[in-house]
Amino acid sequence: MEERGTTERVLALLGLLQQRRVWTGPELADRLGVTTRTVRRDVERLRTLGYPVHAGQGVGGGYQLGAGQDLPPLLLDDEEAIATAVALLAGAESGEATLRALTKLDRVLPARLRHEVRALAGSVESFGGGRPPVDSEVLMTLARACRDEVEVEFTYRERRRVEPYRLVASDRRWYLLAYDLGRDDWRTFRLDRMSELTARTWRFRRREAPDAAEYVQESVSSRVYRHQARFLVQAPAETVRAQIPAAAAVVRERGPDCEVVSGAGHLDFILMHMVLLGHAFQVLDPPEMRDRCRVLADRLRAAGRSGG
Repeated sequence: MEERGTTERVLALLGLLQQRRVWTGPELADRLGVTTRTVRRDVERLRTLGYPVHAGQGVGGGYQLGAGQDLPPLLLDDEEAIATAVALLAGAESGEATLRALTKLDRVLPARLRHEVRALAGSVESFGGGRPPVDSEVLMTLARACRDEVEVEFTYRERRRVEPYRLVASDRRWYLLAYDLGRDDWRTFRLDRMSELTARTWRFRRREAPDAAEYVQESVSSRVYRHQARFLVQAPAETVRAQIPAAAAVVRERGPDCEVVSGAGHLDFILMHMVLLGHAFQVLDPPEMRDRCRVLADRLRAAGRSGG
């Protein structure tokens, strides 16, 4: 734990030195929440890594990075750099924070590793906010398989062989969008339900695929249920997305309005959720949902008349 804290602190120190031309020891100590002695030790660590940190004495003196010099690459071997990128992708931080960290990592990686890290990052999409934690070994295996276009096998109730396309993270879980060779169709798999995962040596030719994030979101919010329904809601998509969890419905822009696609075990359950949003709406599909609207309206009117 101490090692991790030291690493994070040294990186924070480097970030501060890049932000401003000169920092005094007490200023850095205050920003990092450490003593000036610790700052001196961390400066020495940066110098050992090859960063030109100069220390000036007297009035106007302080610590500064050498002017006009290129910063050396981050001193990580291949596996360490890849593991760092995968750890960022596997973490629970928001997509924006992960992107900032990966961007900084990309700037200091040796050129030979940039392509691999970018390819791994490009294998991941998301919907519905931040990313939940996931086993980094599983994520690394699948991200590499997506990048290298090689088949993978795993147990998912039964043994499955697939062509992996994209990893997709929701605010609750991680999923793999893949072409299932046994079922000859696209399928969505939850990473936490996979076991005995192995990458094969068989390469595949990439097929024309659906939009990964939208496909997975629609799969988990509607296609897994017995009933699905579509509505045209008279409210902006941004407003409705703030009211419905991403895993519960797909919300698409339709001009000033939006389309909502959701699923449930019973049509009335979907209908009641739409009513509680508080917006005017129209039923698009299925036709029997219009019948449920009339039944529910009659039931509510009768309840309003009773007890008066």
